[in-house]
Amino acid sequence: MREVRARLAATQIEYISGKVFFTTCSDLNTLKKLKSAERLFLLIKKQFPLTVFSASKGKISIISKIDMHSKSAYVEGKIFKELQKLINDDPGSWLNAISLWKSLLELDAKNEKLSQESSPPLKRKVEENEIIVAKKLKTEQMQELQENRECQLEKQTGEETLEQEDFITKREDFQEEEFQNDVEKAIVGHNQKDLTFRVSCRCSGAVGKTFTAQEVGRIIGIALMKQFGWKADLRNPNLEIFIHLNDIYSVVGIPVFRVPLANRAYIQTAGLRSTIAWAMASLAEIQAGALVLDPMCGLGTILLEAAKEWPDVYYVGADVSDSQLLGAHDNLKAAGLKDKIELLKASVIELPLPSESVDIIISDIPFGKKFKLEKDIKSILQEMERVLRVDGAIVLLLSEDHHRCLQDCEESGIPLNSKSSHIDEPGMKKCLNPEGENGISETASSSFQASNQEGLDRTSPFGSLVPVECYKVSLGKTDAFISKYRKSHSSGL
Repeated sequence: MREVRARLAATQIEYISGKVFFTTCSDLNTLKKLKSAERLFLLIKKQFPLTVFSASKGKISIISKIDMHSKSAYVEGKIFKELQKLINDDPGSWLNAISLWKSLLELDAKNEKLSQESSPPLKRKVEENEIIVAKKLKTEQMQELQENRECQLEKQTGEETLEQEDFITKREDFQEEEFQNDVEKAIVGHNQKDLTFRVSCRCSGAVGKTFTAQEVGRIIGIALMKQFGWKADLRNPNLEIFIHLNDIYSVVGIPVFRVPLANRAYIQTAGLRSTIAWAMASLAEIQAGALVLDPMCGLGTILLEAAKEWPDVYYVGADVSDSQLLGAHDNLKAAGLKDKIELLKASVIELPLPSESVDIIISDIPFGKKFKLEKDIKSILQEMERVLRVDGAIVLLLSEDHHRCLQDCEESGIPLNSKSSHIDEPGMKKCLNPEGENGISETASSSFQASNQEGLDRTSPFGSLVPVECYKVSLGKTDAFISKYRKSHSSGL
């Protein structure tokens, strides 16, 4: 919501369960600059959830015991009338959206063609010493990737799996030439009946427990063919219709771009999800001339996202793994940021930096089982606290276990850098985990100045680090927390 308001001058902004709806007059090039969005859709329809799903629970439980053919017949007979309203109640909104979609495709195709004509082909040169280093570290890199597999599956594959498992068919990667042909066909074919389409449906909540995405997608597809005369093409359609049904809303839209916004062209090897990395950097409130540190940089995704958005800053990344640093080096080189970001081999609990020398720390705390939760999270925060200057900010991505550990520490009143007990900080729990009943996280109500004064009067269980904001985010099959802290006074470490 913050980004579309600032970057797109968007209006009529609304947030509902992981989706942001807005109106904007921005052009395509500006829309492509969105960093926090996974995908961008043209909205065709947004309405309340389908009432039929909650009104017929008794009948549904009976039908579920019958064979699939009978169940399909029931769905088509009883539920079809409710689902087809998404198409038939306002066909004009569909036609207007298709017309706008065609215009956007035409503009995008022209812009891409001009860009290709004006840009010389890239020439990649690899120096001999880099090849030698890569060969030496190849074995180590493969071993480490295997050890971190569970962590990577949670953080990367989870989002993709979540989306793919609900689709009617798997998305396929088409060559650019084939896609351009599809664009030309869609633009030239002014007759609506010339369009081919595919329905991608995601069902969650009570809807997802009762009906599969395939069943709902089939009904929607039939309704589209009858209403507009379009032809279904599951392999290579001109148009993809995205439908999301849950207990909160029913949403229908068209992807604005073929490639998701989350797929960054400048990132050679993906680590942390780019949208999460950008969101973390955004919360850090980076200012020109600052020194920004990621003490567990991995492949450097957070630093890449930050450096692309806030270039006039000095960035430092540290990691204990040679293979991770090699991957980060390759990413920096591919993104043209080799001179913007310095990489160091160092442990997060023994950083080779002076006390109070860093303005901002942004880092993804490892989720792996080999990470000793209770001991290491405290040691990490102590070292971060030491190198951070007063009034500096820390933004961390924490697993649910890490988040719970810090909550327990807060509730016990035991500071991270001491074995003695202290009085609990009033309102600290709200600052650390300020989720409301509606599931939407809110900024802690007290200002930093107030927190700073309280920190001088009482000992915080986080030492000099005062919790400021906390947001729950989805990584696919698992959830995590983006937590922001600010250093209120000198830690004396």
